Amino acid sequence: MNLLLYFLTVLIWGTTWIAIKLQLGVVAIPVSIFYRFALAGLLLFAVLLLTRKLQKLDRRGHWLCVGQGLCLFCLNFLCFYSATQWIPSGLVSVVFSAATLWNAVNARLWFGTRISPRVMAAGALGFSGLVLLFWPELASQQPSHETLLGLGFALLGTFCFSTGNMLSSLQQRAGIRPLTGNAYSMLYGAAILLAGCVAAGLPFDFDPSPPYVGALLYLAVFGSVIGFTAYLTLVGRMGPARAAYCTVLFPVVALSVSTVAEGYRWTPFALAGLALVMLGNLLVFTKWSPFSRRAAVGRA
Repeated sequence: MNLLLYFLTVLIWGTTWIAIKLQLGVVAIPVSIFYRFALAGLLLFAVLLLTRKLQKLDRRGHWLCVGQGLCLFCLNFLCFYSATQWIPSGLVSVVFSAATLWNAVNARLWFGTRISPRVMAAGALGFSGLVLLFWPELASQQPSHETLLGLGFALLGTFCFSTGNMLSSLQQRAGIRPLTGNAYSMLYGAAILLAGCVAAGLPFDFDPSPPYVGALLYLAVFGSVIGFTAYLTLVGRMGPARAAYCTVLFPVVALSVSTVAEGYRWTPFALAGLALVMLGNLLVFTKWSPFSRRAAVGRA
């Protein structure tokens, strides 16, 4: 079941980049994000009401959902959309892949969870693999004020994502199921975005073109309702550190889609990076270890 949820998350989030790209242009970024999570939250809320699976929350549960909505469905996306205005998307993906390490550290700080050497090694391998995958893009990036600004937004977005993971863990420990937690959190996140857009005086334009509408529906239903529910279920079942390895693998899926849709060309660096990412997956989801034979010899 964990592997199914994991690959479902990777497949969906690995294809959302194309949909996000189709949304850029007519509608302001914060407004597009508001449309996405308002629609996703309302759909999820309606389904839970119709199936009578919506849980009632106490005051603490609502505050946890407010916090998750702010971190995971508001600030996280605002930071990453802003980061892509200053630095290449490949560099943003590399920074975001550090969520595995962020989650391991935050789980230690929040819950006292021991940081597994296997998870840290997998995160380091995955991060190294992504650096190789995007090396041509990274090597051509010249240090500047804009670069530092973009990196700052990307790091802040990753921190917000990780904090949202911790709040989801608290929700599930309190007995709040991911579907209910997501429904409330998405609506709270959308409400915060709405207030911010109104305060900033942003126009609520809408692009009726098929690409924009199709991208909005895909991001709301698959990228948000299904993708985040699958991922946050993994957070509860596997722990934040192991679940966050999705963030390392889904850029690889994005590149595979880009090969067909945008003519991405694989280089020796990219292939070596893919091998390191796959090695990290072996460490996370199997008992295999490159040091197992040495350890067995030592015990003998």
